[in-house]
Amino acid sequence: MRPKETQTEQPLLSFPSAWLKVPVVPFQFPEVVPLNIGGAHFTTRLSTLRRYEDTMLAAMFSGRHYIPTDAEGRYFIDRDGTHFGDVLNFLRSGDLPPRERVRAVYKEAQYYAIGPLLEQLENMQPLKGEKVRQAFLGLMPYYKDHLERIVEIARLRAVQRKARFAKLKVCVFKEEMPITPYECPLLNSLRFERSESDGQLFEHHCEVDVSFGPWEAVADVYDLLHCLVTDLSAQGLVVDHQCIGVCDKHLINHYYCKRPIYEFKITWW
Repeated sequence: MRPKETQTEQPLLSFPSAWLKVPVVPFQFPEVVPLNIGGAHFTTRLSTLRRYEDTMLAAMFSGRHYIPTDAEGRYFIDRDGTHFGDVLNFLRSGDLPPRERVRAVYKEAQYYAIGPLLEQLENMQPLKGEKVRQAFLGLMPYYKDHLERIVEIARLRAVQRKARFAKLKVCVFKEEMPITPYECPLLNSLRFERSESDGQLFEHHCEVDVSFGPWEAVADVYDLLHCLVTDLSAQGLVVDHQCIGVCDKHLINHYYCKRPIYEFKITWW
């Protein structure tokens, strides 16, 4: 006799465990739905929550999943409700948030899997500009690692010195070759005609803590410096920087390095 086959249950949607209790009979939600989103109260039509079928909200309020209610009978979602009003406004009438709330609303759109809202927000500033910035930073696969290195070096130096701030040297250069040679500008043509062995003479490491470069793009050194300050500031750090000179290492003939060197000051408190 063949053993009786056991029927495996299909996995449910990856919602929080509180929603995974499936009613025997599909639950009928009221036409007007009261909501409690992390303590913030909202009221909207059921059709608004179901506006787009492939979203988490549409699935939650489809009647297939259990949703707990608070003491007042409002359907509870354990999520910060600060920007849920912007989500509802989009579902109601397609309204988009002002620029200063775009990033925050984008996170909510990701959580609730609202694809149409995500697409529109990605075409707004500052997200649209961030895509362009990341395309530039993508030319430097080491960027994030070196950014973390700046933070770690600054932290260690501040701890060792028991200081409020720490300074470190950062070299930022767009081109591998020096821009102009000392005393003989015509030798600049070597950058296009040098042999492979000559090229090795131009390779060296400046005496700095971290280096960024080279890269091939219209964006220049100041653009990368702006990226560094932006990303360090996003970590809550106070950042100052200034150019303190250039690397004077002799390379070959009349050529010197001339890469700009910047002093970064990271203030910790």
